[in-house]
Amino acid sequence: MNILNKILEKRGIKDTNELDAEEKQQFEQWRVILAKEELSTEDIKEFCKTQCEIIENKWKSFDILTERKSELIAPYTIYKTLVQAIESPKKGREQLEQYLNDLIK
Repeated sequence: MNILNKILEKRGIKDTNELDAEEKQQFEQWRVILAKEELSTEDIKEFCKTQCEIIENKWKSFDILTERKSELIAPYTIYKTLVQAIESPKKGREQLEQYLNDLIK
């Protein structure tokens, strides 16, 4: 029995179909991560983006208290910063290429 099945069992869930959409998304993401030997920066970036989307959906929900929503600011900021750090070399290269192309013209 793998760790994800143990979590489901502990929560009294017999099948992933019992999970809501957000929980299924998280569970699938965990499954993919655990199936890999090593994570790539792309994997980490996608994980962070997914977490941001989950937090954004919670912020849109009227069922969550304002205090709970404010607690999500810190993790959201961390995930966003990680994505920006991963993408920054690419953006820097694109900006430099644009600048050099402008010099050529």
